[in-house]
Amino acid sequence: MTITLAEEITLLSLDDESGEAKERQSASWAVAGGILLELALAGRVSVAGGRLTVTDGSPTGEALLDERLALLTAWAGRRSRAPKVTDWLTKDQAKAPAATIARLCERGLVVEERRRVLGVFPVRRYPEADGSVERRLRERLRAAVLDGAAPDERTAGLIALVHGAKLHRIAFPEEPRKEVAARMEKLAEGQWAGEGVREAIRNMQAAMAAVTVATIVAATG
Repeated sequence: MTITLAEEITLLSLDDESGEAKERQSASWAVAGGILLELALAGRVSVAGGRLTVTDGSPTGEALLDERLALLTAWAGRRSRAPKVTDWLTKDQAKAPAATIARLCERGLVVEERRRVLGVFPVRRYPEADGSVERRLRERLRAAVLDGAAPDERTAGLIALVHGAKLHRIAFPEEPRKEVAARMEKLAEGQWAGEGVREAIRNMQAAMAAVTVATIVAATG
């Protein structure tokens, strides 16, 4: 089963047993970035000078991507000039994770559980229903990051997103973070994609880095 980059990030961030999301805020930016990167790789959007242009509004055939592409096309069309990548990510990071989880539920990879905390507050959790896809995902990441295998384009893009959002621990919970981060940075900066895609990556990493800093400041303030 081939799933999107956004779904891969979501699988990494969900606890397999409890279904609780780990590093929720950073992961939400990476999920929105994953969708945008996938659209760039598919030739549906381009990035230049930090601004985003829909170059082809035709469907990709993947429901999650096509839904976000339609929303992006309508949103960008209401603006007098091409919007900034960071503006779209800021808008979409609040909603893209829910759409991505819904797609994982449709695929049967996670299942929705509803409960109430203290008998009052409703919460939703998404424990694993089929772990085969995530196991292969983690094997692919391990091969590229730890074993030195050359990543394909999508794997390199996933690594760049995980690194940009500083999600090293959810990808490699048992490995030294410093070593993993150094290897991911090297892979993310490789010449694995065209300049337009790499500029999109740089913009997304900058946006994710900014929100990560803001989160740390808020937590320690």
